[in-house]
Amino acid sequence: MELFTRYYMGDFLFRYMHIMAGIAWIGLLYYFNVVQVPALATYGDEGKARMLTLDKVARRALWWFRWASIVTLVTGLLITGIVKGYWTQPIAQNVTIGIGMIYGIIMVANVWMIIWKNQKIVLANAVNVLGGAVADPAAAGAGRKAFLASRQNFIFSFSLLWFMVGAAHFYGSAFGTATTSNAIILLIIALVLGAVLQINALGMIGGTSATNKLLWPYESHKNAMITGGVLWLVLWVASEILLT
Repeated sequence: MELFTRYYMGDFLFRYMHIMAGIAWIGLLYYFNVVQVPALATYGDEGKARMLTLDKVARRALWWFRWASIVTLVTGLLITGIVKGYWTQPIAQNVTIGIGMIYGIIMVANVWMIIWKNQKIVLANAVNVLGGAVADPAAAGAGRKAFLASRQNFIFSFSLLWFMVGAAHFYGSAFGTATTSNAIILLIIALVLGAVLQINALGMIGGTSATNKLLWPYESHKNAMITGGVLWLVLWVASEILLT
């Protein structure tokens, strides 16, 4: 069967799986950031309703969310390893897919090392409270850390999708004369901006408290959309200048 030859597995089957898993992952990321979190904020004093939503809805969504991120990552890496000559494409295509991959790897790390790690505390607290136990005082802090990391992934996602799609359908053909030195400069810019945002989201610059003004990009989904749009715009303009 042609589908299971090395070429078609790498160039089509795993790419299909990569896109499917990516839709689930990023789709749930958007659901959390623009639907669930704003909705929970309107619950007010309806503590039981909030806890039920966390236990019955968020728990299921987080299962699909975290495993979709793993499938997206693994299939993406398999594509680069199985497709013959994957990294022998034009330098503009290589550097842009590289930026997308780096942001994607950071996002998966955020899912498993920060979001899920802290959400387990939040979900356990919801079950305990629904059972009549006293609320865990650590749950609020854990929820805050997961919230900031999720917002950061939301911000990264705009540029991630741009460079993932653009690498094959824009940069490879439109910037065929790009130089290696300029491509490296673009990569450095993307890494520095990403690192600054990631460090900020972790609360390493002023802490995770809502009083920290540097956390403005994360305090609402609108702020995060603005920040994500600015990051994308800066990287797009930089790519147009440097890869020409």
